[in-house]
Amino acid sequence: MEKLTVDIIIPVYRPDEKYIRLLQGLKKQIYPIHKIIIMNTERKYYEEDRYPQLFNIEVHHIQKSEFDHGGTRNQAVQYSNSDIIFFLTQDAVPPDRHLVENILKPFEDEMVAAVYGRQIPVPSCNIIERFSRNFNYPQESLKKSKQDLERLGIKTFFCSNVCAAYRRDIYDKLGGFPLHTIFNEDMIYAAGLIEAGYSIAYAADAQVYHSHNYGCIAQLKRNFDLGVSQAQYPEIFEKYPSEGEGIRMVKQTAAYVCRIHRPWLLASLFFQSGFKYLGYLLGKNYQRLPRGVIRHCTMNRNWWKFPARKR
Repeated sequence: MEKLTVDIIIPVYRPDEKYIRLLQGLKKQIYPIHKIIIMNTERKYYEEDRYPQLFNIEVHHIQKSEFDHGGTRNQAVQYSNSDIIFFLTQDAVPPDRHLVENILKPFEDEMVAAVYGRQIPVPSCNIIERFSRNFNYPQESLKKSKQDLERLGIKTFFCSNVCAAYRRDIYDKLGGFPLHTIFNEDMIYAAGLIEAGYSIAYAADAQVYHSHNYGCIAQLKRNFDLGVSQAQYPEIFEKYPSEGEGIRMVKQTAAYVCRIHRPWLLASLFFQSGFKYLGYLLGKNYQRLPRGVIRHCTMNRNWWKFPARKR
């Protein structure tokens, strides 16, 4: 197989020290990066003098009102002409020099249209979130296709644009990411890949540091937006509901904290799980909610200001 060219796309908003470490990590990668495309929201928050100068980086500025989870990424792809488009978020930091090299390896199989990497917890990550990262991003790599739907259900479509690469020709063929979705553009696109007969690979050796110590309210808001995105695409998420996977994770996390003799963490687990589920249920039923309730439940208030973004 010929050596694939790769462009990296990073949506950015108010970048901090993690973004600096991300650029430093990309600068050290062994595999050559053709171009790094930054989609920055609000020029006033991007101080170019603060960030490592890479010869192959280009920055495009948009206004906050223009940002769209799928649309902004689609716009960035138009600046690329590489075989592979590799998406990262601004807080995903490579721990080594092999991230790009390892994310590309599964593409040796021509039926693999998407590859996502492993998100490993940062040192300050709490125990429950650390287990959650390992639950969703285990040590073993795998490949998923339409034949796995009965066995894996919704997990077949699991993919995360925190660290995910896609074949450009198939991306174009399938029309790219969905427009105007509040969240979850990666899984919605991944579902289309699977239904079209392609495969998705999880590359456990393509790693980034990425985790959050969310509190209960932040968990509610994040899962509210998740529920909204699923309500927008019932053809995917009603056929393959995600509730069972969530229950499985809660049960395994509870067993884990007991196994490591930290039973007092069960209270935190159940409170967080309750807020997650409440947010998810509210999001799934967002069309019945008053605007004021939505405004307090969402992480993405700006998304609700534009009627074209509601379905």
